[in-house]
Amino acid sequence: MAEGAKLTHFDGKGDAHMVDVSGKPVTARIAVATGAVKMQPETLAMITEGRAKKGDVLGVARLAGIMGAKKTADLIPLCHPLPITKVALELTPDASLPGVRIEATVKTGGQTGVEMEALTAVSTAALTLYDMVKAVEKSMEITDIRLKLKDGGKSGRYEA
Repeated sequence: MAEGAKLTHFDGKGDAHMVDVSGKPVTARIAVATGAVKMQPETLAMITEGRAKKGDVLGVARLAGIMGAKKTADLIPLCHPLPITKVALELTPDASLPGVRIEATVKTGGQTGVEMEALTAVSTAALTLYDMVKAVEKSMEITDIRLKLKDGGKSGRYEA
């Protein structure tokens, strides 16, 4: 943890609580998260060639990621429900993994950031991708989920 940083989701007694953001200014905020699903080359080919029995794997995973971002406050106990103004997901097949790289961008104009929404979008897209082809390969690996960028608010810009 950075020097001088404190955990904001705990009160003076050490009890978990939702942070009061009512005094914070409304600012433009953005977060970008990334991750990947590693798989066998044959599984990746099945996805990219459109041969998966459940249909358009990348399209369904993209929609699931968008839905995941919108439901973050329902999944993470201390997250605030936010007026999300944009969610975009890119799912890019990558033969060098082999697998699919996932990037989510989330924007809002609000009093708190959208890092958790971007991370949830990536996670949900990865889990959906896994679900759609698990009958072919159960050994897929969901990996490297992380925050790549956040900007806006008091803490300013962070880039990994």
